[in-house]
Amino acid sequence: MRSYSLLASAKINLYLEIIGARPDGYHDLAMVLQSIDLVDQIDLCQLETNTIYLHCSHPEVPQDESNLAYKAAALMAEKFPDAFTKYGGVDITIHKRIPVGAGLAGGSTNAAAVLVGLNLMWELGLDQKQLQYLGSLLGSDVPFCIVGGTMLATGRGEYLTPLPPIDNFYVVLAKYRSLSVSTAWAYQTYRHQYLRSNVSNTSATGHPNLQAYSGKIVSAIARQNQMQIYQLLHNDLERVVLPIYPQVQQLREEFQSLGCPGIMSGSGPTVFALTKSPTQAQQVVEALSAAIPDPDLDMWVSQGTNSSIRVLSFEN
Repeated sequence: MRSYSLLASAKINLYLEIIGARPDGYHDLAMVLQSIDLVDQIDLCQLETNTIYLHCSHPEVPQDESNLAYKAAALMAEKFPDAFTKYGGVDITIHKRIPVGAGLAGGSTNAAAVLVGLNLMWELGLDQKQLQYLGSLLGSDVPFCIVGGTMLATGRGEYLTPLPPIDNFYVVLAKYRSLSVSTAWAYQTYRHQYLRSNVSNTSATGHPNLQAYSGKIVSAIARQNQMQIYQLLHNDLERVVLPIYPQVQQLREEFQSLGCPGIMSGSGPTVFALTKSPTQAQQVVEALSAAIPDPDLDMWVSQGTNSSIRVLSFEN
């Protein structure tokens, strides 16, 4: 029986600006996305029957059709029925390391791993662009999670422009284990409070005016100016999340007091800070632990990576 094990990277938002509301309920965005080496492992095992099963030991991860990884497999079965019939179904096991509901695209990167894995298992020969299109049918972060690295994302996240990889940086992430923030709530609250129009100012191609929004941080990345990159970290969703979730606000302020600007990733509630070395990252972890001695607070040290989905092993 064929099987594949894949590693799926989390992502952080170095920049997130909401440009306008779209009639379809989504929002036009300008984002700089970065893969990090905090990963889930996704195991795919071929089945003799045309069924899809999903397993995960994490109590907060659904193991039914509502899981985005399950939806990815179902989408592949729908789009490629001949391959589904020929090769059979799939048993999916998710080994969860990326925190759940954290603004780190854990569900999206799991779905991306299933798309990549089934493309290999079913010998479909899809290229990266085709996989990204399929990913866009599942969620805004999935296309990025197919390819990873450092990317400018526009539209609702599906238009991706590669950026130069950022050299030698480490990430300290902090999240309260019991705290989660609804992505839909965050965006809809922002729409209600800050967007006056229901139609965004985008061009005919769906690409907003990039220079008017993300140009400064994109330029800093192109020049590898780490100090300026750190200064230009930005997330519009903080405007609605921080007033409602004081614990997230406190994390951000503690990072600031330690001299490494912190910012919320995605819709939160994870807050991260960039550091220049693993030693500095560990010092930040120790200082933050001392400042907030809460057993509910989890922290990770990670590093930027230039890819997202990687094949760990396979058996044909």
